[in-house]
Amino acid sequence: MKLSIIFEDEHLLAVDKPAGLLTVQDRYDTSSQNLTTLLKNKYGTIFTVHRLDRDTSGLIVFAKTEESHRALSLAFEGRSVEKHYLAIVTGTPPDEGTIDEPIAHSLTKPGTMTVAKKGKASVSNFKVLEKYALFSLLDVHIETGRTHQIRVHMAYIGHPLFIDEVYGTRSSFKVSELKGRKYHISKHEEEERPLISRQTLHSHKLIFKHPVTGATLNLECPLPKDMRALISQAEKWTK
Repeated sequence: MKLSIIFEDEHLLAVDKPAGLLTVQDRYDTSSQNLTTLLKNKYGTIFTVHRLDRDTSGLIVFAKTEESHRALSLAFEGRSVEKHYLAIVTGTPPDEGTIDEPIAHSLTKPGTMTVAKKGKASVSNFKVLEKYALFSLLDVHIETGRTHQIRVHMAYIGHPLFIDEVYGTRSSFKVSELKGRKYHISKHEEEERPLISRQTLHSHKLIFKHPVTGATLNLECPLPKDMRALISQAEKWTK
């Protein structure tokens, strides 16, 4: 798999993780492909600093040395890394807002998270960038890094990710669902293929101090093809 490198020096590595790829090896399926193993095969020693969900795309940082690993891990744990995501959510939320609600493991749905009074403090700040007929594009700046935080928080305020089969209502989206779209299936297709079929969340920007030089790194990763295609079709068919 060809990976897009956003930043690299002798201390750290920033990569654009494709959607559908695990960050680390699955504990139950050791044969599953994952980003950490791919990088170790290429670079040798690689240290995991933080993680992204399998179906979340975008910017993720790895350390190349133990020294950098310690410093970067402390930076993420100490909330000194500014983390921004681009999220396509259902409907039209307020132009901006802050969701300050604790998150805990769900007692009724194993493997999922939920807002709970006894959960860990979790803060998400969002700002609407664009509004479309069925969804909105948001910049989400998270102050904490809880499991599924953005997915849980956006669902909590009634605007789940546009595609999210766990916390939302859709597992995929087809062009024919857009109002006024006259879709004709190609003679080479038996049925219409989804335009996108993974959660609409992308790690867009990380701002932090370099673990060795102390210089401020402002790293950005552009929207991937599938999310750009969804926005493009919305602009085309719902004017």
